[in-house]
Amino acid sequence: MIVAALFFYLFAGLCVASAFMVIAARNPVHSVLYLILAFVNAAGLFVMMGAEFLAMILIVVYVGAVAVLFLFVVMMLDVDFSQLKQGVLQYLPIGMLIGGIFLAELLLVVGSWAIGPGIPQAIVAKIPAKISNTEAIGLVLYTRYAYFFEAAGIILLVAMIGAIVLTLRHKERVRRQHIPTQVTRNPKLAIEILKVRSGQGLGSNT
Repeated sequence: MIVAALFFYLFAGLCVASAFMVIAARNPVHSVLYLILAFVNAAGLFVMMGAEFLAMILIVVYVGAVAVLFLFVVMMLDVDFSQLKQGVLQYLPIGMLIGGIFLAELLLVVGSWAIGPGIPQAIVAKIPAKISNTEAIGLVLYTRYAYFFEAAGIILLVAMIGAIVLTLRHKERVRRQHIPTQVTRNPKLAIEILKVRSGQGLGSNT
């Protein structure tokens, strides 16, 4: 029991410290590396809770795909953050106003927080012995929380489309494929027939 408590405090402490360094690090590459460290420690906490499937998903999906994608994007864009920070002061008042509104909302939520009488019993409810951890997550996710799961998918889809629209830039000198023009193309537009007289080149007929 003491060993489990030690590992819990180790993983939890490293997770909180690395999460703080994600927002405190000045180098964005270091922030992504700290984010990967936070995911790894959170996966360790999931393993201690008996949720091995969630731990593997956290490592494979978030660390292996999302965080590495963040790292590649940050390194490939090579954003000049010193130039971005030059206009921070002009947006500081409105930023403080929005932050104050969010802080007031959080204080109101925390102050009026109430736990329902049936929630503790639902949290400590045991999973049937014949059902695996993965199957239990699927049963809860696709039955009780199906609508929330679909709503989260729609939000992610909208966010992905918005990111594509904001970052997509068309260059004038780049030739692009125009499928309707290719489909409606006929031999009259594609082929030009010239009558070339004997002994004369194309220069005299064009």
